[in-house]
Amino acid sequence: MSDETRRRTERLRLVFGEMLPDTTSDEQPGEPADRDAEHDEWYRENRPPHYDRPV
Repeated sequence: MSDETRRRTERLRLVFGEMLPDTTSDEQPGEPADRDAEHDEWYRENRPPHYDRPV
C-alpha cells in the first residue's frame, strides 16, 4: 500500500469511523436459512397490530 493510500485511508477512518468490511454478511459463510428464520421471527414479533385486521 502506498503512502498516499495509507494517508487517504486514515483520513477516511477519522471522518467516518471504522471502514466497512470487505464482504457483506450475505457473502460470508453461514446458514442463510437461519438468518432468514431469525428475520421472519423478528418481523412477526414486531408486526403492527393493525396489519392483522380484516379489510
